[in-house]
Amino acid sequence: MGVSGESVTLELPYRRLLVGVLVVCVAIEIAFVLLDYYVSFAGGSDVPAIRRLFNITREDGLPGWFGPVQTLLLGLTLWLVWAVERRRRPAEWRVAGWAVIASFFTYMAIDDGSKLHERLGSAFGRHIGDGTVLDSFPSYAWQLLFLPAFALLGVFTLVFSWRELGDRAGRLLLLGGIACFVVAVGLDFLEGLDPGDPDNPYRRLAAGLDLYQISRRRFGRSPYEVVLHFSKSIEETIEMFGTTLVWVAVLRYLASHPGEVRLRFTGVTCRTAAEL
Repeated sequence: MGVSGESVTLELPYRRLLVGVLVVCVAIEIAFVLLDYYVSFAGGSDVPAIRRLFNITREDGLPGWFGPVQTLLLGLTLWLVWAVERRRRPAEWRVAGWAVIASFFTYMAIDDGSKLHERLGSAFGRHIGDGTVLDSFPSYAWQLLFLPAFALLGVFTLVFSWRELGDRAGRLLLLGGIACFVVAVGLDFLEGLDPGDPDNPYRRLAAGLDLYQISRRRFGRSPYEVVLHFSKSIEETIEMFGTTLVWVAVLRYLASHPGEVRLRFTGVTCRTAAEL
């Protein structure tokens, strides 16, 4: 780190940063799964507030905080890419493409933190859904309302970023992240199916695995509740892991620029040296 007058230069080794982001995020995600199992669901604590704190399916616990924060960091990184691209080639359409993706993930961070699409979907289904196609939709109403737009933006993100990232490792990270999001949405669809339907796949799975004894003895829940909870746990973990993969892919792209990336604040200049 160099200091000159009012200017401060900070050099970050990007290779270490990328490995650190991946390892730390994955370690946190694994820890959330274990804490949800042992502390929250298996009754490792007698204090309800502690169990709620580590319940990965709740909005007011640590996992519910980590997911939106990670997505917001991804969005901010994308805005940094947009700023760099805007300075390098301001007249090109690629600048607008990065702005679209940055806006999408910034919105997803806000949405994930506030559960915006779930709540709007529930309100729409309750007050407007009678006698419409929402009446016959088997899962959560938000999917019918928001999923087409999310799918369109997801396809745009994949196609545009695939072209821009260029290298094989970055593309694999991107593809893995998008695949995680698709799987998470699929699990969310299954979780929203009518629990009273005998053809509900989770109810059939619980019956087929003969989970009655272990679910009652170990968790004090019905087999269906056990399967549903761990489906939600897997869904949230996969979604967080997908965000991690996309974030690392974007950081790799940012690091691939020759020379330096400068961030200017009032009286301060931060410089990151690309080492990949």
